[in-house]
Amino acid sequence: MGSSNSKVEDVDTSKENKEKKDQEKPGGKPLAYDKNFKGPIKDRSCTDIICCLLFLIFIVGLVVVAYFAFQYGDPRLLVYPVNSNNEICGYGKQLGKPYLLFFDLVACGRMGVGVFVKGCPTPQICISACPTENKVLIPGVDAKADFKYCKDGVDATTSSKTENALLSDEDCARYWFASKPLINRCVPSFLIDVLEKGADMATAAANATASDASGNSYDSSMIGNSLDVYGTFLKAKEYGEKIIEDVWTAWWMILIGLFLAMVFALVWIIIMRWIAGFMVWFTIIAFLGLFGFSTAWTLYQYYELKDTSDSFHIQFSVIQMTMSKPKLFLAFGIISGVILVIALLILLILCSRIRIAISLIKEGSRAVGTMMFTLICPIFPFALQIVVVGFWLTVAVFLASTGRNQSFDFNNNSSEYRYPNGSYNYENIQKATSAFFGKACDNTSLSSSEFCTFLKNQEENFVIYSQIFNLFMMFWLVNFVVALGQMTLAGAFASYYWAFEKPRDIPAFPILSSLWRCFRYHLGSLAFGSLIIAIVQMIRVLLEYVDAKLKGKENPVAKFFIKCLKCCFWCLEKFLKFLNKNAYILIAAHGKNFCTSAKNAFMLIMRNIVRVVVIDKVTDFLLFISKLVVVAFAAATSYFFFDGRIDFLSSFTPSLNFYVVPIVLVTLGSYVIASCFFSVYEMAVDTLFLCFLEDLERNDGSPEKPYYMSKDLRKILGKKNVMAPSEKKEF
Repeated sequence: MGSSNSKVEDVDTSKENKEKKDQEKPGGKPLAYDKNFKGPIKDRSCTDIICCLLFLIFIVGLVVVAYFAFQYGDPRLLVYPVNSNNEICGYGKQLGKPYLLFFDLVACGRMGVGVFVKGCPTPQICISACPTENKVLIPGVDAKADFKYCKDGVDATTSSKTENALLSDEDCARYWFASKPLINRCVPSFLIDVLEKGADMATAAANATASDASGNSYDSSMIGNSLDVYGTFLKAKEYGEKIIEDVWTAWWMILIGLFLAMVFALVWIIIMRWIAGFMVWFTIIAFLGLFGFSTAWTLYQYYELKDTSDSFHIQFSVIQMTMSKPKLFLAFGIISGVILVIALLILLILCSRIRIAISLIKEGSRAVGTMMFTLICPIFPFALQIVVVGFWLTVAVFLASTGRNQSFDFNNNSSEYRYPNGSYNYENIQKATSAFFGKACDNTSLSSSEFCTFLKNQEENFVIYSQIFNLFMMFWLVNFVVALGQMTLAGAFASYYWAFEKPRDIPAFPILSSLWRCFRYHLGSLAFGSLIIAIVQMIRVLLEYVDAKLKGKENPVAKFFIKCLKCCFWCLEKFLKFLNKNAYILIAAHGKNFCTSAKNAFMLIMRNIVRVVVIDKVTDFLLFISKLVVVAFAAATSYFFFDGRIDFLSSFTPSLNFYVVPIVLVTLGSYVIASCFFSVYEMAVDTLFLCFLEDLERNDGSPEKPYYMSKDLRKILGKKNVMAPSEKKEF
């Protein structure tokens, strides 16, 4: 009796020691068997409710910002030019003057392409019609009546200033060219001729004369060189129009090319189950063979030349180097040999893990082939991401245009400001603005002018804060859509793995069931994970902004820290995306909250870190090769078609300005399609891998705890399911 008690105590002690050792491992204690777990849990509860409520509140905030933008903004105001007084040509005080004239267009052109970024420093006025003649005003020769183009409030005929003063003070334009309107800007006609007739800039500008505000004349060569930047812009405009024309001509052919790329990607995914192993082992053998040959050849060259004095002479700028050929071959031979030995050792150590990775990749192909509808799943998240980005861009443009409609005079209650869709007087604008901020200009102890100026500043700040909030919500929503797609696919593929007999035990409509569970129970978890990524991305945007501000500053220490922070947050974002994806897989399978699932996923990965690295790198390699094959197929096919090299299709080849345009579009489109399709494949492999790791820890192959993994995986691991005597055959 006593001996039996002591045995029981010894067993208990050994169990306690084992549990203690398990807890001391880097990944913590392995998962315990759960007899109730038979795949994605259906009886689950809502997770991360607070984050879900916070997400909805922020959505409401985005709606408010969008309402403000759409109510008070007008994107057309961004297209219309603005004069030197920041007044929009054609509206408000400049009603009837839709065109912008530059006083010294040559001075603008001398800034180069910077004129499109920094703007032109010369005075600019709104006019009713562009000039129809070339003219240079000469004081003492031309009367004040010839001073046609002057600033607002300046009347040359009644001004007390002399002709010289009017020109030197830049109150009136000293010269102008015969011009045509281009995007409501007056552009010299000879520039249009350069574009339309292919004329030389110097020849086209030969008859043009101009001078600066001080009266110094520009010769024709200076005019041509200065305005060449505008010619470049017009040339780019012409190319853009031709590209759009080519796209319009070949749009249906481009769609056919993208459809063929989609079919090819689908076929490639299906045949991956048969060629995955060949691709991996062929690459490994080729790598070893390459470095084996390199080692042998370089060492052979060393033994052949070791008694000679041959050398290489290398020159880099002012640096000259002389290197001995035998020593150079010896160095390359040693380096190649070391790499070869390391690769062989890694192969010997990781051989079984590489086989596991290949088997999981094949199983991923079977899972995708069994649930073909998973291949169309990325289409909906991709479309939603386009909608989110498009909505962000639209709201951002409308918000930016609200800063352009401040031309009314706050001190003049009778002034009007006209929009493209109507006109508003000061009272209406004042009421609308003050109602938005919850205040009224006339109910304050401050003077109307002071208070409304303060109100205007607050509105400008509100626009800036709204742009920041809009950008943040774009990041959050895009990451939310990505998370939704990942969790939906994870739930479907988890249902596949935990089906004991495939495909018989796979539940009906696994994708729709998984999507329903995401919306019904886990919106908060999706919002939580995507919020973390969005915050990191906003920090990265801030760092990019600070880095841009530091450019040109002599502060190397600050630059160094900014570069380090940018690198750290880039790494952090990559790590969080990896962790989030694995957390979504466990949420889809077990229905727990985000933090618990992220912790369990991290611990599970840490307990199998070598397997994780191998499967991740092998999968990345195969997906890279697969994308390369699909894109190369699409690019080559489109090239031979649009270049007219396919004889029996030559009658369908269109006449294009640039046949490379549809080829580039098909190539880029095929890359997007391949990325969407293979993202499903990658998610399948990642989900099956985590389920495989859980399967290893939870089960032992006994009749009560059978393995759910495929026969191929059990064979690689040397494991098997021991069925009960009543079972006739092994799964």
